[in-house]
Amino acid sequence: MFGIDSKLYEIVSGIADLIILNVLFVICSLPIVTIGASTTALLGVTKKMADNKEGYIIKTYFKIFRENFKQSTIMWLILLILTIIPTIDLYIVNYLNEGIVLTALKGLLLGSTLAILFVFLYAMALQSTFENTIKNTLKNALLIGVGHFPWTLLILLITLLPVILIIILGKNAGSVVYIMLFVGFALLAYLNSYIFNFIFKKYM
Repeated sequence: MFGIDSKLYEIVSGIADLIILNVLFVICSLPIVTIGASTTALLGVTKKMADNKEGYIIKTYFKIFRENFKQSTIMWLILLILTIIPTIDLYIVNYLNEGIVLTALKGLLLGSTLAILFVFLYAMALQSTFENTIKNTLKNALLIGVGHFPWTLLILLITLLPVILIIILGKNAGSVVYIMLFVGFALLAYLNSYIFNFIFKKYM
């Protein structure tokens, strides 16, 4: 039961790997500008874990981080700027008088923000898997995300689960924050990686 080849050992080892990976992701994301590279490395490792090919977690993480730093950072900054625009518009619109047109506008702005989020996730996952230009990676992220829309919705749901829980729990949402800092980011990336691996096999 406690042997190195047992299922229990495999589960405990997997959880430990996710905790280590989560700590690496949080630390490497602190400068903000490095979020793109840290997300690429996170997804790169969890995709290997989902495919049982992870190897050494720390070594693999920093290898992917270093190799993809430039392109991932540029894509992150581009998408961050694009996100700021609809976010500010949504904040302003929220203070205007309610109406059908205004409701439709809110929906459009929210949809734009979610679209940028899924493009970011697909782009970072693609960057960790394929060699391509920034332009083509972003274009492919959009096309693949739209082309596999049901899976994209599931990816968004998994990614935004902590936000949904925080909204539902309100003042009692402190535990969600602790879980995210402890293992949450890596766990969500790991779940999404099964979907990314499934989708990307068609393009290998």
